[in-house]
Amino acid sequence: MSAAQNSPRVVVIGAGIVGAATAYYLTRAGAQVTVIDALTPAAGASGASDGAVSVATKRPGPMMRLAREARSLYGALERDGVLSGLFHRRSTYLFARTAEEVALLESHGADLANEGERVIALTRNDLLARIPGFGAAILAGLEVPDDGHALGYQVVNRLLAQAGVVVRRHCPVRGLSIAQRRVVGVETDDQQIAADVVVVAAGLGSSPLMGIDDVLVPRKGQLIVTDRASTKGAALPGPLMSARYLVAKRAATPGQSGVSLVIDPLRTGQFLIGSSREEGCADRQTDARTVAAILRDALEVYPALARQRVIRTFAGVRTATRDGLPIVGHHPQLAGLVIATGFEGDGICLGPLMGAAAARLACGLEAQIDIDFLTPKRFPTPAMAT
Repeated sequence: MSAAQNSPRVVVIGAGIVGAATAYYLTRAGAQVTVIDALTPAAGASGASDGAVSVATKRPGPMMRLAREARSLYGALERDGVLSGLFHRRSTYLFARTAEEVALLESHGADLANEGERVIALTRNDLLARIPGFGAAILAGLEVPDDGHALGYQVVNRLLAQAGVVVRRHCPVRGLSIAQRRVVGVETDDQQIAADVVVVAAGLGSSPLMGIDDVLVPRKGQLIVTDRASTKGAALPGPLMSARYLVAKRAATPGQSGVSLVIDPLRTGQFLIGSSREEGCADRQTDARTVAAILRDALEVYPALARQRVIRTFAGVRTATRDGLPIVGHHPQLAGLVIATGFEGDGICLGPLMGAAAARLACGLEAQIDIDFLTPKRFPTPAMAT
């Protein structure tokens, strides 16, 4: 390797969890790293997530395997002190309210078990023994005991601190500098920043920089925070997730909207309740109709929530893709450009692992994990200016 290759200048666009993890692993590899964000760290989906580090909800096959590796990496980073105090193990509880959902849980549980995941099939009585107060409509469930939780904004801040990187805030990138079919830097409002490699991890903001049309899709989610149900930590042993959520994950369908219920017990004793899936919506406004629909669904599942007060509602915007899979890999036309975006609701779980993979690609190395199915090459790429 030349000196430049041993210590490449890398610009990371986006200071969400994937961008922060990329910066962390790049600095460990000796790269000179600049992180740029159009707003502030974790201002996008990373700061508006439920924090699920979950294998339980992943699409069977490669995504489920990636999630298992990603969750293991969280454990290693916690043990090594990098994420000390930020990652916590907890079960995920999936529940079914119809015969069709019971069958779906049985199928999904078999897929998880085939990947080596521990799963526990639960009857209604089993669920009530673990979580008294489930509503009458709940028929059966599935416990995935090895899942975990980490708040996205805390992970972002920790990784950036560990990397020793100061983010250039409120600095939107207006374009890429390209010479002889290679990216050589980025252009902001007031300067050009030279780079050997650029990593685009900017969520929806990645779209104009990728040169791949009509691939990224905004999908808004509205969420609700209650007051404290407990003063001694989480009020439930783990999040309660509707089997309906699996439908969206197992078979991505363009135009999907609706409510995929999650009742998440926070360590503060509060509940985080969500979430809507609003295809094509990129605003961050909440509305009474959607919030009311989420609350009705939540009260049917766990009537004890009627004792709580709603203290806040907010919305985040997931960056989805047309085929439901993230985009991670080298740009198909331009050397020196690595893309890592489109994680939708899986960014918190996959963030550190995908950041590690993007960092290796930026350093001219193999990713060490199988991400071929995430390649940008699967989408048509219009000719780009050189």
